Amino acid sequence: MSPMTAPHPHGWSIGGSLHEVRSRKLEMTQRLLGETIRLSDREWQEPSLLPGWTRAHVATHVARNADGFVHSLDALIKGRPQRMYSSEADRQSDIERGSQRTGLDLQIDLDTSAGNLNRVFDQIEGLDPDTTIELRAGFRIPVVLLPLARLNEVVLHHIDLNVGFIPDHVPQPVARWLVEWTLLRLEGRDDLPPLQLSSTSGLEAALGGVGDRSEVHGSDQALLGWLTGRSHGDTVQGTGGVMLPLLG
Repeated sequence: MSPMTAPHPHGWSIGGSLHEVRSRKLEMTQRLLGETIRLSDREWQEPSLLPGWTRAHVATHVARNADGFVHSLDALIKGRPQRMYSSEADRQSDIERGSQRTGLDLQIDLDTSAGNLNRVFDQIEGLDPDTTIELRAGFRIPVVLLPLARLNEVVLHHIDLNVGFIPDHVPQPVARWLVEWTLLRLEGRDDLPPLQLSSTSGLEAALGGVGDRSEVHGSDQALLGWLTGRSHGDTVQGTGGVMLPLLG
């Protein structure tokens, strides 16, 4: 296992080393910023791929997600653990207000919030790797996985911005790491069909409810798109046309 990774109950490690994941997070954040810099104010107000949200809603969510991670990690370090958001109502209100801003304001917010988060992530290396943090009710992860959680947000919502970035564009090993992260998040979900997943990179995992498992196979990019509801699974073998729900 690479230094500062977290083990999964099924035996494989989740993500790369802390340094690798943080480096890729910076890379993918810059890619998102670079591909949205030319959007006009009108284009920011056009629909994203998320139902009911414009591109400006998505961008505001990504920025507030960074703030939420800063809030949670800072509180953990100070010995008063708190979740990312004070309440769901406040989170939604912040996103709605922020979605009415200009493209320049959105871009500055994305860049500034990402920079603040990256500086706070410097403190992770000084923590016990076994330290856990609760991101939302019932979902607790090792603190070393926070950069991977942020990488997931950046990549998935880059797709949602509908600016031409699709699951096939997610580089290796990022796609593999994010499939691992997605499987962790979906573990225990018996509302999903029983599946036996295998990827071309060698990852294998069981997912979903009880019953005969359908064998699903594809590249990490294709599986990431399908598992998170960003694609219909046309390039994934064995889905039987099943479309999974959107995973934020």
